[in-house]
Amino acid sequence: MNVMNSVQMLEFSQKGDERGHLVIVEGMEDVPFEIKRIFYIYGSDKDVVRGQHANQESEFVLINVAGTSKIKVKDGKGNEAIYSLNRPHTGIYLPKMVWKEMYDFSPDSVLLCLASTHYDGKEYIRNYEDFIKIINGDAK
Repeated sequence: MNVMNSVQMLEFSQKGDERGHLVIVEGMEDVPFEIKRIFYIYGSDKDVVRGQHANQESEFVLINVAGTSKIKVKDGKGNEAIYSLNRPHTGIYLPKMVWKEMYDFSPDSVLLCLASTHYDGKEYIRNYEDFIKIINGDAK
């Protein structure tokens, strides 16, 4: 199966009344993995590109809880897609072994990242050419 078919937008349950809104996100319910790590990105300028890596083991769900950003996803075989995160009750699921770039951050952007693993820098592929070689079975 093409990994790009696994990338998908998610919509989360939201409750609200005159007091405001509450968005509910639960591991193994709303996201397809147990959440092991949570981090967020904020204060990035509009021209900054974050991410620029693939993960061999980690899956992610990205949610712009404030503001907006865009996510470019590549499979290393010439396919790519761009997603806009612009509502705090939606997110994007990113399986392992997809290249991801986050960019076009609004000044108020807070990008929440849910991960399926604890941090391990060794599982990151930070060079796109290396990623392509691994995807195509040419890595040594």
